Amino acid sequence: MLLQSSLASPAVGTVFWTTLIFLLLLVLLWKFAWGPIMNAVRAREDMIRNALDSAEKAREEMKVLQADNEIILRKAREERDKILRDARVAYDRMLTEAKEKSQSESDAMVRRTRELIEREKISAITEVKCEVARLVIEVASKVVGETLKSDAEQQKLIERYINETESNRN
Repeated sequence: MLLQSSLASPAVGTVFWTTLIFLLLLVLLWKFAWGPIMNAVRAREDMIRNALDSAEKAREEMKVLQADNEIILRKAREERDKILRDARVAYDRMLTEAKEKSQSESDAMVRRTRELIEREKISAITEVKCEVARLVIEVASKVVGETLKSDAEQQKLIERYINETESNRN
């Protein structure tokens, strides 16, 4: 009989016990294995869902931070440009002031030099005229001393020379 039973036509007892053992194994697996496995799968799903939510929140925060960073960078660039403009204006103003100051000092120095030259010129001309007048009087007195014997004639001659030198000076 053993040879007559085959796998294609199993005995009823074998099917019963196989089914019973299968159902018993299914209940045991359901109770002890699938519960923890399903709990682990649910926990993993929750962890993945939380990680995705956190990633989405982080992405949103990054967008906000990036926008804030762009605003900060724009403000920093504007402030830098303002500082550079102010520095350029200050540089130009200082350069203009320095040029004006040096020009006014130069003009004042030239004016003082011209005034000094004019005073020296007038002083030199006055000295030369005095020296010429003294020489003329000296020469005239020698010439007149020989030709004019009276004091009245000498006095008239001296006055005439003085008047001539004054009229020539003007």
